[in-house]
Amino acid sequence: MTSRVIPVSPFVLVVFGATGDLSQRKLLPALYHRDQAGQLPDEARIVGTSRRSLSEDAFRALAKKAIEEHVAARDIEPVALERFLARLSYVAADAGGKEGWDALARAAEAEEHFVRVFYLATSPDLFGPICERIGAHGLVDGRSRVVVEKPLGKDLASARRLNEAIGRVFPEESIYRIDHYLGKETVQNLMALRFANALFEPLWNAAHIDHVQITVAESLGVEGRAGYYDTAGAMRDMVQNHILQLLCLVAMETPTSIAADPVRDEKLKVLKALVPIGPHNAGQLTVRGQYRAGASAGGAVPGYLEELGAHVSNTETFVALKAEIANWRWAGVPFYLRTGKRLATRVSEIVVTFRAIPHSVFDAGAGPITPNRLVIRLQPDEGVKLWLMIKDPGPGGMRLQHLPLDMSFAEAFGVRNPDAYERLILDVVRGNQTLFMRRDEVEAAWTWIDPIIETWQETRDAPKSYTAGTWGPSASIALIERDGRTWYEDGAL
Repeated sequence: MTSRVIPVSPFVLVVFGATGDLSQRKLLPALYHRDQAGQLPDEARIVGTSRRSLSEDAFRALAKKAIEEHVAARDIEPVALERFLARLSYVAADAGGKEGWDALARAAEAEEHFVRVFYLATSPDLFGPICERIGAHGLVDGRSRVVVEKPLGKDLASARRLNEAIGRVFPEESIYRIDHYLGKETVQNLMALRFANALFEPLWNAAHIDHVQITVAESLGVEGRAGYYDTAGAMRDMVQNHILQLLCLVAMETPTSIAADPVRDEKLKVLKALVPIGPHNAGQLTVRGQYRAGASAGGAVPGYLEELGAHVSNTETFVALKAEIANWRWAGVPFYLRTGKRLATRVSEIVVTFRAIPHSVFDAGAGPITPNRLVIRLQPDEGVKLWLMIKDPGPGGMRLQHLPLDMSFAEAFGVRNPDAYERLILDVVRGNQTLFMRRDEVEAAWTWIDPIIETWQETRDAPKSYTAGTWGPSASIALIERDGRTWYEDGAL
């Protein structure tokens, strides 16, 4: 089976921070893959810009090196690579000043039928100044779009300031707040599973679902991001955006269509229905952790404080939460959320556990009956498992086993699984905002998150320590096990 490639309109894409880590690891490789697949029109151009003084040849050499490092060797075709590099140009410009902007404005000029995209792969403090200068140089019209990366603020007040700064130049329908998790094939397949099959949606409610778990675990530490991470922590870095977006897709009502606003309207309702967590219940419903030295990938690894180069820090590298949604569909169903660094393995998955059968007709010799589970694996090895009770083959009576119907994307479709950025960048060109966050979504998420962080800061309790290479502090196990449940930890799909 081959994937269908749908060409996009001609465009000029201006990447701010083009010499930075995000551009080299994700953006340039993603654009190369789409060009290699024949999805970019001949006229498409990519303009890199940063404060760094580079010739166009030097920028193309940097891009070539990035692609060779971050694209599998089997996917690098010399002809396709040269065609892609020929699309690239470079203009040095000071995002916070005036230098270079006249040349950048000329480079961003395009024919009337072109889409113009500005990708801000920079620190958020530059979003407002960059947008202001884009507007001042007359580059904003009905075919212009701006893409901004997280973090979108550190709290509700700063998120509002960012949104207002961007909104003074670009209308809301031209602003694309990117969350790469929403571009993953498995995340979108969650909507397909729910809304394209008669099997699940009638059961997708409190009458049939016991609980939901969402885990985003990383085996790496903070690496070179220690400075940023110590001002953010796991709650701001992962929960406020990635994990809450996944929760919304699991819990939202059926939209009238999968167009942008119907989907985002339903996600917003979920965020507004989250039961508040604050001083009265944060101690029972939240766990903070921080990793200490341990072992990972077969070798010793340092603790967070060692990586940070500090003696003390109250920044959490692990968070576990018990969230509840106050509406008719989900009343009484807990959503257990956890994320952390230096955990036992790298895995992101959603586990929907259905309620146990009301009565067993089998005798004790058949063995225990385990509730059905739907496991949606986002990374690695994207796929879906539906765990069912079946009979163990052979004579000798009825013996039951809990086994999965297993669908691996790589095996089922036999094609390379595109990176999330490949889809999201081209969705910007298409003008499709379905997989991007709307302003009110971002602010509703912060409205729920802020009281939790404020409670932690007021209590001044240190994060609970956990050994690198484990599944986090023991308190996170207690969080779920005192409800008679346990964290799902399975092997590879």
